[in-house]
Amino acid sequence: MFVDEVDFVVAAGDGGRGCMAFRREKFVPLGGPSGGDGGDGGSVFLVASPHMNTLVSYRFHPEYRAQRGQHGMGSNMHGKNGKDRVLDVPVGTTVLEVPEDGGEPVEVADLTVAGERFRIAAGGQGGRGNARFVSSTNRAPRRTDPGIPGEVKKLRLKLKLLADVGLVGFPNAGKSTLIARISAAKPKIADYPFTTLTPHLGVVALSDDRSFVVADVPGLIEGAHRGLGLGHQFLRHLERTRLLIHLIDVSGATERDPVVDFDTIRRELEMYRPELADKPQLAAANKMDVVADPDAVDRLEAHLATLRVPFYRISAVTGEGVGRLVEAMWHHLSTPAPDR
Repeated sequence: MFVDEVDFVVAAGDGGRGCMAFRREKFVPLGGPSGGDGGDGGSVFLVASPHMNTLVSYRFHPEYRAQRGQHGMGSNMHGKNGKDRVLDVPVGTTVLEVPEDGGEPVEVADLTVAGERFRIAAGGQGGRGNARFVSSTNRAPRRTDPGIPGEVKKLRLKLKLLADVGLVGFPNAGKSTLIARISAAKPKIADYPFTTLTPHLGVVALSDDRSFVVADVPGLIEGAHRGLGLGHQFLRHLERTRLLIHLIDVSGATERDPVVDFDTIRRELEMYRPELADKPQLAAANKMDVVADPDAVDRLEAHLATLRVPFYRISAVTGEGVGRLVEAMWHHLSTPAPDR
């Protein structure tokens, strides 16, 4: 199951109480205070793990706690520190803290590097025992400190896939078929009357040890930026990509105009986040092996030429033109972006 957004609570460990105790040994008059300090509570850490690709393990667990510190003891024995709680999350996870008043979540961390570690909740400090309060005027203090409570925070984790290239288009445009052809990814492929329900990642390997990662983002529809369909849920996965590929169904089976399809998707990207529309983009007319109206393909090519969007004719099923498209992807990824 692919889960890319979860809410849960983390609680760091409380600090242990300081101890009030006095030495009571034979032949040791006025032994004095001997209460030890409490141990510090454990903290909660988030660590970006390359071995995870979904947040599903956090979906059914509402709270994670670190160990509390042990209380101080007599004979100047300090309490043991509590163990930290380490939570692994996928690389590409954005961490947001949800305010107690229910306000807008605030981003506090973005874990984009494998092994990156972030302390999200600090453990409480242990309290001081009465041995800490001895002075020249107070030889038998009866004061101790309670442990400080650990931090408690409500979190929202959002996963944004780390990919070089993002495939976008209407449902059934052939994105799953294309990513299955150019990589080892194995998404379910069929003529479904609905869109793919989860994104897929695939590594494209070329000659000379060249490679890059492609993300198949589930089909968008008009109004996706407002939350219609599943588009809004997955649009954020495009934010980290460096190149967008518009896959357009030109078979005629949908009875939609390919030009309108392209303009609709591009508008949805811009309305969701303007910087998405500013990313480098290529367009591929898919299903050329079953095209019904060649003139519609020519109109699409002319329209894209006015927008200066490179255009390719492909068939993800037969492989026609796919090699040229993949090489074009690599060329754009390996070419430094011009200064603006």
